[in-house]
Amino acid sequence: MRVPDAPAATGVRRPRRATDRGTGTDVTTPPEPPQGDSPAEKDAQDAPPAGRPEDAAEDLTAPPQRRRRTWLRVLAVSTALLVLAGAGGLWYVYQHLNGNITTDNVTETELKAQESQRPTEEPTSAENILLIGSDNRGDGNGKYGKDTGTQRSDTTILLHLSADRSNATAISIPRDLMVHQPVCTKADGSTVPARFEQFNWAFEFGGAACTIRTVEDLTGVRIDHHLIVDFNGFKNMVNAVGGVEVCVAHPVHDAQAHLDLPAGRQKLDGEQALGYVRARHSLGDGSDTERIGRQQDFLASLIKKVQTNGVLLNPVKVYPLLDAATKSLTADPGLNSLGELYKLAQSLQKVPTGSIHFVTAPIEPYVADHNRDQLVQPEADQLFAAVRADQPVNVGKTAKSASPDDSAGATPGGPATASPTGTASAPGSATADPTGTPTFKGTTADRDLCGKD
Repeated sequence: MRVPDAPAATGVRRPRRATDRGTGTDVTTPPEPPQGDSPAEKDAQDAPPAGRPEDAAEDLTAPPQRRRRTWLRVLAVSTALLVLAGAGGLWYVYQHLNGNITTDNVTETELKAQESQRPTEEPTSAENILLIGSDNRGDGNGKYGKDTGTQRSDTTILLHLSADRSNATAISIPRDLMVHQPVCTKADGSTVPARFEQFNWAFEFGGAACTIRTVEDLTGVRIDHHLIVDFNGFKNMVNAVGGVEVCVAHPVHDAQAHLDLPAGRQKLDGEQALGYVRARHSLGDGSDTERIGRQQDFLASLIKKVQTNGVLLNPVKVYPLLDAATKSLTADPGLNSLGELYKLAQSLQKVPTGSIHFVTAPIEPYVADHNRDQLVQPEADQLFAAVRADQPVNVGKTAKSASPDDSAGATPGGPATASPTGTASAPGSATADPTGTPTFKGTTADRDLCGKD
């Protein structure tokens, strides 16, 4: 049987007719199959070149360049979504913290109306901030002390940050200090007449604006900003930093202040800390002066912990602190944003702990009522003059009165000076070292809690 010839094609040989000369029989050679028609050969042609085993694992449904572009697009879209989600989260956190802060526009309005009666604003980068601890009995603060009434400035601190941020001075003003309160105008338009009274009444009857005016009249220092801290929110700040250490001289058992502490170094949580800084009758001699000393030691310990533990640089640690702090703050319009508060915290962070001084305005028992206080002169004027002149102050564990003749060194804007000669000792007063710089009774943020300097 004869096999039909394959069609002529390039590269395909026609079958050749052969003759078997030995037999005389015609032999027809079968045609070679067309190249490429064999499944095995087709698979061999489609296989990747030898020497590239990694290509054999690739998905053959798309060219490599197209697959690479697809993965790059997926990566870019995923990254963009993550960035947007992160930015949205940060924006939410920022807005949340900002929304926690209460703005005190009323005080700002009142102070502007009384501008002509205030100290002149100096062109300097030094800042004077009045910190007011609100004794608001309506929010649960009353269970930590025996005071009665409405809202009073239970704690007031004048914080001075030097222009070069090399030092800071925190002056506690005793709430029982007898002062001259100027005429104050309230938000409803009514006026509080000028009178001689104990200091914390200014806040109760005239609010923050009247307190600021009273401090300015007392010290001659222009107040740039003010912050009102609710004490009931203060304990959350302590919890946010993991507690704060204090040194207790004697065992304390005070059910009302929620304190049951042995003597020695103790780490307090927020509830204990609030009772510790507010308790008056179960700790020390029961005086407000002694309580102020405890508050100063506690604040020094808190600042030291925040600075040395890197709290402000750690987002995980700083958020709970900022959340607790902003919820308890009422601020003037110049400090009512997270950005401004962070700048303030950064300014304080720059000051070495050994250069953050805590002092109490020099006081002694008021002559007409020993349950009240009055300023010791000229030491008080020397202290306030140092703040006005943007000068650091020296602090020590003890202090003595300076010579009355040194009051001339307390002129507004001038350096504070004192004589090396001292007179009788007085609580919270100052003495002078040989350099002529006053030394006031107080502490620094780097001092050991239990007195080991």
